[in-house]
Amino acid sequence: MKKIIPKLLILIAFSGFAQTNPEIATSGINIKMLFPEGRSKALILSYDDGRTKDRQLVKLMNKYHLIGTFHLNSNKLGSKDYLNKKEINMLFKGHEVSVHSANHPNLPDQSKIDVISEIIEDRKELERLVGYPVRGMAYPFGNTNDEVIQAMDGLGIEYARTVGDTYNFEIPIDFLRWHPTMHQFAKAYWEPNQPEKDAQEMARFNKVITDFLETKELAVLDIWGHSWEMGTDDNKWKETEKFFKLLSDNPTIYYTSQIALVDYINAFRNLKFSVNKKLVSNLSSIAIYLKKENKTYKISAGSTITLD
Repeated sequence: MKKIIPKLLILIAFSGFAQTNPEIATSGINIKMLFPEGRSKALILSYDDGRTKDRQLVKLMNKYHLIGTFHLNSNKLGSKDYLNKKEINMLFKGHEVSVHSANHPNLPDQSKIDVISEIIEDRKELERLVGYPVRGMAYPFGNTNDEVIQAMDGLGIEYARTVGDTYNFEIPIDFLRWHPTMHQFAKAYWEPNQPEKDAQEMARFNKVITDFLETKELAVLDIWGHSWEMGTDDNKWKETEKFFKLLSDNPTIYYTSQIALVDYINAFRNLKFSVNKKLVSNLSSIAIYLKKENKTYKISAGSTITLD
């Protein structure tokens, strides 16, 4: 007759062995992702629609060496107040061009075939214009649901941004439900003739930026908006330049497009560790930075290193 050892005794015995054997008791080792060059913060500036005021916005970004992600409606390009197709490649050089659907419908109201068509047609035309694979997206009106996300399966979209502001700096877990930090200027100017509310929202917006700059934690600040919201209002453009300047030239910030951040996070998640966490292999084509017990390491593309 087989002798049955109570599960509790097995647990106690293994626990005691693990506590005395450092080669096994490694589950509590803290390994933390860092951004390129060991930076602790990342900045995304994300703008929708592809209106003509993007020209002024890109010029301002370039002035402060910032990187933008621009979500475009390809079937609207060339129409009134929209960019022309011929200028897309040069205008957004150094920035990311991303899907926003071909015609900007509310995707949850569309049939599955229409959701697929809106995304594929937009992606195909944008790729023709920029000459590289377009892999990101912002939902029209920020709206999505489970059916839309299921319809997107296999379409080559690796992230999709909503407009559900979180006012925090957390790294998204589900890239197809990417909720940004906040709208540009928070909710200031959403209603006409509301100066007190506008002032409160601008104060909120500026406080979030200050908190981002001061935090010691790993942080992603994702600001979204539309260039047409500034329009011809010099004060709004001055406010835009003010926060661009405030966020620029900071050695703790990784300035990135949205898809580049997705690639980096995925590469970190795909690092291969030995059981005792002393060896790590980076199978990706980009260098990855991490911190283990307060020491920073760089794992070059395709390399394996020893962590002290």
